Amino acid sequence: MTATVPRTSREVRLAAIPEGLPTQEHFAVVETPLPAPGTGQVLVRNRYFLVFPGLRTLIGGEGDGVPLPPLRSGDTLFGPAVGEVVAASADSPLRTGDAVAHMLGWREFALVSAAECTPLDAALPDPVAHLAQGSAAYGALTRLADVRVGDVVFVTGAAGAVGSLAGQIARLLGARRVIGSTGSPVKAERLVSELGYDAVVLRGAGPFAAQVAEAAPEGIDVLVDTVAGEQLTAALAAARQGARFALVGALSGQLSAQRAGGSAPVEIDAYRLVVKGVSLRGYSGADHPDVEKEWTSRFGDWLRSGEISFPHTRIAGIDRAPQALQGLIEGRHFGAVVVEL
Repeated sequence: MTATVPRTSREVRLAAIPEGLPTQEHFAVVETPLPAPGTGQVLVRNRYFLVFPGLRTLIGGEGDGVPLPPLRSGDTLFGPAVGEVVAASADSPLRTGDAVAHMLGWREFALVSAAECTPLDAALPDPVAHLAQGSAAYGALTRLADVRVGDVVFVTGAAGAVGSLAGQIARLLGARRVIGSTGSPVKAERLVSELGYDAVVLRGAGPFAAQVAEAAPEGIDVLVDTVAGEQLTAALAAARQGARFALVGALSGQLSAQRAGGSAPVEIDAYRLVVKGVSLRGYSGADHPDVEKEWTSRFGDWLRSGEISFPHTRIAGIDRAPQALQGLIEGRHFGAVVVEL
């Protein structure tokens, strides 16, 4: 260990399993001893980590099919993080000063197997951009929905981490009209003025299906859905012949106080699926391992050219991380939510 590395580190733990949605009181920021790296390990000083809604499912204990372990009382939270190696075992391929990405966020310093770290190069102009969730949006639009020049694209949850990139990507891939949904008038204005959405459907401002029909009078060709629920039902009612639906998330169930985060029932008109020839598929990055590298390359080019932006909210300090998660659940943030250390 070098003299610049402290003896202890702070991390966020799940203090109690909530009944319903988690709030700040269900988490604790604790100080813990900082061990030296063992064989094959590195010590990483985390610079940024991502706050993501999937934690709700892991806390709720309904993670069947999710390639991440559940969180129990006393466990330290985890998730995507980027940082700098500050100490490494002699046999590690990583050295002090290397920038890496890994899955042990929610702590100031992470002791990680070198094999579980991804070295970061200059593909992206800003290290925090490695926490963007655009890979899912890009994969859904290129591998499942196959967006084409002239398409009308509808993105649900358009102000979230995936949606705020999905609309921009759809436009770059040739979409003629891009429509989004959100529950906030302020976010709706930002989606139009900052991210180039043509129209925004506002949840709670009237019958949702009628708003979609007004925003897309000719119907929709592509759906990138992060919400499910009534929004998926309304999208199906507006589907054009041969529409392609890519399901990336199900926030209507995942962030529901009446559920545990692992289900999102929705009423689907199967007859319309048949007569309109609509394809409806769920997107998983694990099924498309080639997407991440392709996305990173294109994302970097688009960022440098100014053709795309990475909407995100930065929250300073690990003490505010539980508040950041509660804010995400309550829909108070725009874009991805990142804690900066």
